[in-house]
Amino acid sequence: MKKAIVVLSGGQDSATCAAWAKTMFDEVKAVSFNYNQRHSKELESAKKICDLLGIEHQILDLPALMGNKKSGLTDPSISVNEADAKTGLPKSFVPGRNLLFLNTVAALALSEGSFDIVTGVCQTDYSGYPDCRRHTIDHIEASIFCGNEELITKDGPGYFHIHTPLMYLTKAESITLASRLPQGMDAVALSWTCYEGGEEPCGVCPACDLRIKGFAEAGIKDPALKG
Repeated sequence: MKKAIVVLSGGQDSATCAAWAKTMFDEVKAVSFNYNQRHSKELESAKKICDLLGIEHQILDLPALMGNKKSGLTDPSISVNEADAKTGLPKSFVPGRNLLFLNTVAALALSEGSFDIVTGVCQTDYSGYPDCRRHTIDHIEASIFCGNEELITKDGPGYFHIHTPLMYLTKAESITLASRLPQGMDAVALSWTCYEGGEEPCGVCPACDLRIKGFAEAGIKDPALKG
């Protein structure tokens, strides 16, 4: 039986990946992380997505990321709509986030006899985050394998894999993919992308802007929007 764990933020891309994983694996679970992010809307969406897809859902705390003074996602006093003048990185970037996410999920997966992780990172239409690039994921995957090689080669299929089905897709292409997956657009309809935590998406933050442009280019109406 092929088992996988999805890193599920509750955003549009991870919702698409959860629906994709359901078509690719016999058993799918999802893990979300609480790191004292700007709001809880994504975690609430993650639960709804898992309920829709019939996926077991677990939320784990990551204290190491809490209170990070470098990111607007963990420090509300920092704007998420700007870039850092020194590094050029978006101020929504959380240092080490995907590295911790993937290594934590790998530890959980290997303890359960699962050798596959699914994540929605993408380097085509990404927000400038260095931990979303292909070579970053390749190095994380290699380090996880090296650190658990005997376990993986003796008890598993011989390889540990981090699946990134959206890596080379534009936002419009990922939306088209979701529209072709069973329950894909239903999952996206429950997702939350906005950096703010209001009743409705703000429509102006970088995350909202990317989502709006993606749906426009795909020629598909965003199912999460009312009216």
